[in-house]
Amino acid sequence: MIVDTILQLKGTAVYTLRDSDTLGDAVAMLNSHNIGAIVIVGMGESVIGILSERDIVRQLGNNPSAALAKSIGSVMTRAVVTCDRTTAISDVMERMTHRRIRHMPVVDGDRLTGIISIGDVVKLKIEEVEHEAEVLREYIAS
Repeated sequence: MIVDTILQLKGTAVYTLRDSDTLGDAVAMLNSHNIGAIVIVGMGESVIGILSERDIVRQLGNNPSAALAKSIGSVMTRAVVTCDRTTAISDVMERMTHRRIRHMPVVDGDRLTGIISIGDVVKLKIEEVEHEAEVLREYIAS
């Protein structure tokens, strides 16, 4: 299985903001779209960072009264772990576990083409196991 399998099922929509936007803007977007991370893009829509709920909570814990006015660029994760459509799901699982991340932008060169979450990966793995179990049941029954 590869990343493209997930993108074909869930689509390629990605919510993005600029590093000059505020954490308040990010919170509004996270809430309105019921998502857990926003990809931060620069010129030409290249990925320059990612901002997750975790990043925002850390800022709220440090200075709650000023947190939402901060620029995304001052708190986002800049070392973004990405994959492409042909990356194996097992590789994505390893990277997410090792780096303790829950969201991974999908890129084609420098261009953002989608995003996958640990929830997407788990859902795919469960569907794969259920399909294998059904095939085995059919084999045993025949």
